[in-house]
Amino acid sequence: MFEEYEDLLSIEDLCSILSIGKKTAYNLLHGKQIKAFRIGHIWKIPKRSVEEYILIKSKLVKPSNL
Repeated sequence: MFEEYEDLLSIEDLCSILSIGKKTAYNLLHGKQIKAFRIGHIWKIPKRSVEEYILIKSKLVKPSNL
């Protein structure tokens, strides 16, 4: 899934993948709905975290199955 992206995504990548704005992206990160970390002020988002988020939200898997 999302082979064209690097293993660590930026906020812009996250917005593009989910077709959301930056405010929504930051809300997902601050709410810990998508696992990520910061280096200084820059968010680093593992691609796998976004894939897991999509699978859970689409109810294709349960959170405990990941």
